[in-house]
Amino acid sequence: MLRDRAGAGSVKLELPEGARVRDALVRLDEIANGVPVVMAVNREYADEDSSLVAGDELALIPPVSGGAVEARPWVRVTREPLALDGLAARVRDARAGAVVTFQGVTREVERLDYEAYVEMAEERIAEAARDATERHGLCAAAVEHRIGEVPLSEPSVCVAVSAPHRGEAFAGAREIIDRVKAEAPIWKKEVEGGDERWAEGTEPLR
Repeated sequence: MLRDRAGAGSVKLELPEGARVRDALVRLDEIANGVPVVMAVNREYADEDSSLVAGDELALIPPVSGGAVEARPWVRVTREPLALDGLAARVRDARAGAVVTFQGVTREVERLDYEAYVEMAEERIAEAARDATERHGLCAAAVEHRIGEVPLSEPSVCVAVSAPHRGEAFAGAREIIDRVKAEAPIWKKEVEGGDERWAEGTEPLR
């Protein structure tokens, strides 16, 4: 299927130094869109954070004939500004009749400063997204959370889901953001002028 879309058995990509698998996937979105794939770099399975260097062979592996590959949620905790359009593109699926997105933005204060236990936060967010995908029959889910400084009106968290119908999409997105807020080890400090204070929280759900 991927070869048919590309019109060739392989394509060459020019990527900047320091590129990772996820950068290549963005460039290949028109080819891989809607197809659950796993990745391999130089014939070893790899994730989206794996580094790429000149001459690497990146393989996109769709479901094999013996069975289907479960679609995995795309999750990232990052210091980079968030872009909702790019996240929504990651959940496009030919089966989906609805795409629901959510942004949580800084309000009322000059900025929020976020800290996170990144590795565990990504695991808990991915678990929440997987559970919501299974419970609500989502086609795909993607979540990004920003850490560091997030100025007024800029997003600190974005969620995108797709589903055959809007009811499931709304319910899935709501479940994911509620669990992210309740379970992910992420903390925020409110900053206004010279005043700083940590936002009150609750013991994380386990």
